[in-house]
Amino acid sequence: MSTSATLDPRQAHLAPTFAERLKGDPAYQAYTIMRIAFTVAPILFGLDKFANVLVDWEGYLAPWINEIIPGSATTAMHLVGIVEILAGLVVALKPRYGAYVVAAWLGGIIVDLLTYSGYYDVALRDFGLLLAALTLARLASIYDPPGTRVSL
Repeated sequence: MSTSATLDPRQAHLAPTFAERLKGDPAYQAYTIMRIAFTVAPILFGLDKFANVLVDWEGYLAPWINEIIPGSATTAMHLVGIVEILAGLVVALKPRYGAYVVAAWLGGIIVDLLTYSGYYDVALRDFGLLLAALTLARLASIYDPPGTRVSL
């Protein structure tokens, strides 16, 4: 399957539009759904680190991590929130790289949760999300080739 980035410039008018791709290419549909999910979810979770509407996020911080970070658990969660917001924005702007950022971040969360008894179920869920982020990265290798302009 060709992408507009690999077409001969003289044939650029033949490149499928976003709507055509979305309608006719199931892999592109999956890429778009996952790109939206991994943009919106990290941004919303990051914002919630400041509001604690969904959950008391500090409760997920393993004690050993809390002991080695400077400041309080609240400060740590605010920093986590900033990183999550930035990760979501990177996915929105350049999913080929942002998906790997999110996957790495989820890996760190999994380590935290596996070292804190009682959150193994959440660690398993986050492992599923990590696999989905890696899937987005692989799809982005097709639909968001390097050197292309940022597109939303």
